[in-house]
Order: sequence, then C-alpha cells, then structure tokens
Amino acid sequence: MDPTTDNAGNTGDPGTARASLEALRAEIAKAVVGQDPAVTGLVVALLCRGHVLLEGVPGVAKTLLVHALASALELDTKRVQFTPDLMPSDVTGSLVYDTRSAEFSFQPGPVFTNLLLADEINRTPPKTQSSLLEAMEERQVTVDGTPRPLPDPFLVAATQNPVEYEGTYPLPEAQLDRFLLKLTIPLPSRQDEIDVLTRHAEGFNPRDLRAAGVRPVAGPADLEAARAAVAKTTVSPEITAYVVDICRATRESPSLTLGVSPRGATALLAAARAWAWLTGRDYVIPDDVKALALPALRHRVQLRPEAEMEGVTADSVINAILAHVPVPR
Repeated sequence: MDPTTDNAGNTGDPGTARASLEALRAEIAKAVVGQDPAVTGLVVALLCRGHVLLEGVPGVAKTLLVHALASALELDTKRVQFTPDLMPSDVTGSLVYDTRSAEFSFQPGPVFTNLLLADEINRTPPKTQSSLLEAMEERQVTVDGTPRPLPDPFLVAATQNPVEYEGTYPLPEAQLDRFLLKLTIPLPSRQDEIDVLTRHAEGFNPRDLRAAGVRPVAGPADLEAARAAVAKTTVSPEITAYVVDICRATRESPSLTLGVSPRGATALLAAARAWAWLTGRDYVIPDDVKALALPALRHRVQLRPEAEMEGVTADSVINAILAHVPVPR
C-alpha cells in the first residue's frame, strides 16, 4: 500500500480530507442520534491535537459516540473505567519481571492507543488523574525514567456526570485547562429519542457497530492533511485581538473568581481555525470564534459562590461577554 494512503482508501489530499471528515457526521449518525455538535467538537480536537471533556448524564451515548468515531476514522480505541481504586500504572503500564529472561520488560497500559476513553474520570483520586497529564501534554509516558512516545493521533475523551458528585474527585483547574474543549451531551429531543428506541426495536446492537453499517470514511492520512491545511488558515490581527479581548473580559467579570488564561486564548484560536477550515474557508471570521467560545472556555472559568447560588452559569457569563465585546468588522 502507498504510505500516503490509509486503509479507507484516502490519499491525504486537503480537499479530499475535508470531504471525508464531513462524511463522519452521516457515518456516526448510523449509531448515534442527534449529537452532531459533539461529533464536530471531537473532530476539531483531533485537528488541533487536543483533548475533550464530555459531560452528560448517564445513558446519552457518550461511550458509543467515541467508539463510533474510532470506527469511522479507523483508529484504535481503548476504554478505562476510572474507579477509586484505579492505580496510575493501570493507565500508563508498568515494568513486569520476566522469569524466563530474568529481566524487567515494559507492558504498555491502555493509554497507548489513538482514542482513549477515560470513563468517569472524576471518580478516581487525583494521583491517578494526574497520570494522564504527561500523556495529554507531552504525548508520552515516562516509566522508570524512560520516556515512551504515544501513537499519533492521540486523543483523550474523558467523561463525567454533571449531577452526581458523591464519591467523586473534582478535576483541578490545572487539569481542566489541559482539555481543549468541554462538550456537553444533552438529553435527546423527543423525536431523536423515538428514533433511538425504534432502532433498538429493529435490532440495533451498540456493541456491534459493523452490523449497524458504520464503516471507515476517513483515516490518519486525512487527519494529517487536514492538520497541515488548518495550520495555513489565515488569522488576521483583528481576529487575534478579538480572541484576546474575550479572554481578558473573563478576568474582569464580577461573576468569576478565575478567568481564562493565555493557554485558553490559544485554545480558542486553534479551535476557531479548525472550524473555519472545516466549513470551507482558509481564513477565520468572528463567527468562528463565537461558535467555539463556549466549548473552549466554559471549563477554564470559575464562578463566584454567590453568583452560582443566584443561578449564574459559566455559559451565561461567556455569552454575556460575547454580546458585550466589540466584534471586528
């Protein structure tokens, strides 16, 4: 096989890559109903080499969404159920003594994959949560002083339940800041829920995506070509200033004790560039920034307790800032 061609038959041409990534929505919709924004967010994260925090109540297909994305992109995926007794070595891997060779050999953990589903990440203690930090930031795992590179692409999709906090360990701000996007997975609409039940009544099995008709429509070559094209997407000085003004406004908001850091501003700009390219443009406009502002910033701000008691949310604060900050012409 030509090294520039992946198993889905794609050659890595930017135009072909965009069409293939756009086809992901239709392919994943064969298994997951009504979650197009989450699919788009995951693709944006892959293009930016970022990670995603998925928040939603149990049973809204967060796990199925990640598995369907991996199948449609022909990427390897592994799932780790985060529990209070999970150890860091259960994620990263460890040295194991081989009695035959009388030597220690490294046995890689589930983090050595393309898409890692960290299920209920806030149910494990900070020590184990932190085992992902090096992997997310440096794309490697260090065991016994030896750094071991992770596959490319590599994305952590971590899930958490927004309504049940008993027995959980909230992610610290430093770790939340490592996620490019925080995507909320809503309950389906009435018609979408009817469609879900109809599919199950007709024999849909979420554990057999091939039987559901999910096929690879893109691959690593497409992602590589898309990333190169995104890197060439033009950002005007006015757009850069607009992103900075939005982020600086969060630091001055009376409803927040913590605003967006420069890393958050960089994340918003990167996500806006990826979204601009996905929509068919080679330049960023203010609407691209607005479209990604909530998922890129909502987990990087911290509400004041009194504002939270009054029903203020991170999304409402960011929306108010977007309405207030002047939009470049």
